[in-house]
Amino acid sequence: MRVFIRSNYLYLAWVVSLVATGGSLFLSEVMNYAPCKLCWLQRIFMYPLVLLLGRAAIKDDRGIVGYALPLAVIGGLFSLYHYGEQKVPGMANLLPCTVGVPCNEDYLDWFGVVTIPLLALVAFVLISLLLIFGRRWSQAAPAGVIED
Repeated sequence: MRVFIRSNYLYLAWVVSLVATGGSLFLSEVMNYAPCKLCWLQRIFMYPLVLLLGRAAIKDDRGIVGYALPLAVIGGLFSLYHYGEQKVPGMANLLPCTVGVPCNEDYLDWFGVVTIPLLALVAFVLISLLLIFGRRWSQAAPAGVIED
């Protein structure tokens, strides 16, 4: 498994960003869920990852991690805050959305836990972990050595 991730972590991170971007566009354009202010902020950090990670995966540019990882971490922090605003009643008063769609609105709420910000958070965390461990494992293993 480690060998697979080490050799394909850029492709895997790119696929996660593609699925997250596609899901976000599906929910807003097909299901007609209007994005709130925090959703837009999360999109600002996810959408460029599709282009950056796609190009890096094709060109095997492992230097992209220094540029893509901050986008994933910052986007994940916005997602975490947004999820907290939806699930913790007191957090909605800290930075309320005053224009447009309220940020604590739950369009999607599966099992009382899974919401759109949680799905975005999972995507940002997956991308971050793939970039961190993929780069670490690819730097640690000498060329030609096969691990488990």
